[in-house]
Amino acid sequence: MPRKHSPDEGDELLARLGSLTAQARRRAELQRTQVELAIALQRGMLPRDLPAAPGLHLAVRYAPANLGLNVGGDWYDAFALPDGRIGLSIGDVQGHNIEAAAFMGQVRAGLRALASVTGEPGELLARTNDLLVSLGSELFATCTFLRLDPATGVLESARAGHIPFVWATADGKSGVVDDRGGPPLGIQQGVEYPVTRHRLATGGVFVLVTDGVVEGPLLDIEDGLDQVVRLAGIAAVARLETNALAAAVIKGAENVGHDDDAAVLVVGLDSLRAPD
Repeated sequence: MPRKHSPDEGDELLARLGSLTAQARRRAELQRTQVELAIALQRGMLPRDLPAAPGLHLAVRYAPANLGLNVGGDWYDAFALPDGRIGLSIGDVQGHNIEAAAFMGQVRAGLRALASVTGEPGELLARTNDLLVSLGSELFATCTFLRLDPATGVLESARAGHIPFVWATADGKSGVVDDRGGPPLGIQQGVEYPVTRHRLATGGVFVLVTDGVVEGPLLDIEDGLDQVVRLAGIAAVARLETNALAAAVIKGAENVGHDDDAAVLVVGLDSLRAPD
């Protein structure tokens, strides 16, 4: 015979369900607050203004991940160096939480501060790496730093475990930069970062991205970079604005198959003088 439940048992069950529902709501509210805090932290650390120079066109796009607590530490930056050249960086902190976003701020601030001492990309990454190692954090970051002379298009770059960037010229040529990088920042003291020299021709573009744009379960990194190469090549030949190219590249992040931070930095020049 089925057991009959008393009214008191029913009230107790409803009370327990109400308590569990309230706990779930509190956890959801806490999670939402943490995500909002991390996103606000990320956005607050990104530059509000980009440097200007005759013929120089910079465009950026940034899409934070906001699925659960999957908030990372991607960043881009662009600022004037003491010698009049332009410093450009893009990077990605390991991890997807508020700590990663905070560590991103340390890396970006360290790069800017040390750039007042040296703008040479390899030395700058080496000094930043040693600084981060000395902080004793368990996190690390990948990064590319460029030093650009907008008057001549001469550009020097160094990479710390980051994705190589893409180039395209107005005559229809495009590809992925073939250079030698070093390990990510914050892992090992005393690392050297090779410097590669490039020249951005009139009408050409360089496109820097984080892995959330080009790599995921549905897209391997080679195909993702090929997609950016195609977009950059079309944009350079058609003389599209850098903002249009940046928007098209960030749109490609929808094809990677996961929700992750995604950052894009596009550099273009439309007038040059002969280098000294």
